[in-house]
Amino acid sequence: MQTRRLGRNGPEVSALGLGCMGMSDFYGSHDDAVSEALIRSALDRGVNFLDTADMYGPFTNEQLVGRAIKGRRAQVFLATKFGIQRDPGDPTRRGINGRPEYVRSACDASLKRLGVEHIDLYYQHRVDTGTPIEDTVGAMADLVRAGKVRYLGLSEAGPETLARACAVHPITALQTEYSLWTRDPEDGVLAACARLGVGFVAYSPLGRGFLTGAIRSVDDFEADDYRRNSPRFQGENFQKNLQLVEQIRALAAAKGCTPAQLALAWLLARDPHIVPIPGTRRLARLQENLGALDVVLDAAELARIDALFPPDAASGQRYPEAMMRSVRN
Repeated sequence: MQTRRLGRNGPEVSALGLGCMGMSDFYGSHDDAVSEALIRSALDRGVNFLDTADMYGPFTNEQLVGRAIKGRRAQVFLATKFGIQRDPGDPTRRGINGRPEYVRSACDASLKRLGVEHIDLYYQHRVDTGTPIEDTVGAMADLVRAGKVRYLGLSEAGPETLARACAVHPITALQTEYSLWTRDPEDGVLAACARLGVGFVAYSPLGRGFLTGAIRSVDDFEADDYRRNSPRFQGENFQKNLQLVEQIRALAAAKGCTPAQLALAWLLARDPHIVPIPGTRRLARLQENLGALDVVLDAAELARIDALFPPDAASGQRYPEAMMRSVRN
């Protein structure tokens, strides 16, 4: 397995991680036994970087990951997140909490659900604009000193917040959505990571499955699939984005790889400190994604891709308006 270092002085992890969210939430029906087997298969193939969060489920995804890695903890670089609180009575309602006392209680709860003694990488899932980032990261740093956490991360934070956080304690990784159709991090975030020595973890690197070319209609989604309410999967936006996918299919065919492999290879070529974490519930997709590690794009191919997919290529926002207000803070 190829490896990459998270940031200037961070740990080495598998060059592709595994996002576990969809195994429990947001993308329709799921089968825990199948997902646990898939996680173990990923470990067998050298994928050691697993990503979860307490709000996935909520809570059930951490439990699933904990069961899957039982007896194999030494093989795993385990990342989880805190900070988004979902209403138990209505999980679609959520708030953001970065208060120090919550940081501590959330970590203890995650450790228990995961069945581990420490978390390798602990992220603040979204920045709490009502709590100074210095207070939140200060509490996270206390967890490192207590041996409960090894490294700290932020998710969807802006450059200024990242710099303020780094002044309190080293931040090992920033996690943000990044793919051929979500180029937002190129507007200052990636530069801030490079300047501060912070690794970058790209979630949804396949555009929530769209860039694989397998999604042709909203009817491909189950009734409770989150993507039915995502602007990019609706109406005219959906049809315009399908045209982008056709271009990916053509480029991939010319390269002799799949669209998913092309999209992941493009991300891997952007910077040696970028680690994509594609999610899947299928072994065949896991194997396909890992094949991206063998796809090498030369300068001419990268230029061709960038010409076809400028930063504003995708039609529609990546989240509904209310959710967009919680990113880049």
